[in-house]
Amino acid sequence: MEGVVVEEAGVEGPDADIAYCTRLVREFDRDRYIAGLFAPEPVRGALMALHAFNIEVSRVREAITNPLAGEVRLQWWSDALIGDARGDVKANPVAAALLDAINRHSLPRPAFFALIDARVFDLYDDPMPSVNDLEGYAGETSSALIRLGTLILTGAAPGRGGERALADAAGHAGVAYAVTGLLRAFPHHARRGQCYVPLDLLKAHGVGPEAALSGQATPGLGAALADLRNLARRHYEQAMAALAGVDPANYPAFLPLALVPGDLARMARAHDPFTQVPAVSAPGRIWLIWRASRRFGAAVGA
Repeated sequence: MEGVVVEEAGVEGPDADIAYCTRLVREFDRDRYIAGLFAPEPVRGALMALHAFNIEVSRVREAITNPLAGEVRLQWWSDALIGDARGDVKANPVAAALLDAINRHSLPRPAFFALIDARVFDLYDDPMPSVNDLEGYAGETSSALIRLGTLILTGAAPGRGGERALADAAGHAGVAYAVTGLLRAFPHHARRGQCYVPLDLLKAHGVGPEAALSGQATPGLGAALADLRNLARRHYEQAMAALAGVDPANYPAFLPLALVPGDLARMARAHDPFTQVPAVSAPGRIWLIWRASRRFGAAVGA
């Protein structure tokens, strides 16, 4: 990760960094990429930097051979945020663009540190202990991204009108989106020995974490996954209710939420939780986000 240098035909410096981040988000986080296009152009680059950073830390497990190596990589990002990373941090296009966004928009570094710490869980095969732990994990990752996105979009600060509604909307939206994503990725996680289904949900239906890794559908596992879908659905509904009190200028940060109901419905119809449920087509996801932008009242940036 350290020392990555990008050369864009005739483009150097911050513009090349943003171009790199934009390509990364377009390739690995298409939903947030599309949503970012509905943000005003002057802040679009900062949003892409934020989401490129999230891609980097969320995909660490894919790039390492053991958890300790992953912790070292995550620690590099923490050090980069406080200026202690070895090597030239600015040579990493994502780090350079992120630090610029943090400085320009006064983004709180503690939120990034908490997000990085939460991602340590991904490196190991320990099961998710409880629903509360899952909600906390989603809050420090997905919800934090939404909240940081709103700071880029509007700079909303504590004490300003609608701040409570904005915090509630971001919290619930992040949990709904993260849990739905984890449910979509359930077959992938099961194959590599990870269990994000909370142990208390599994225990309530008479099964243990081995059920989530077995490759065999059982009534108990099916009931636990149904509970998890209901959890995501409740947070979605609470997010949508809170959004009624949010400044519409913040809506681009929430647009991926529009994909949650359809994804949950498709997974509910599936018979085998260990078989990947096909996602709605790329044009379909674009249309759903566009429709949400119209419904939410978000204006497309010039």
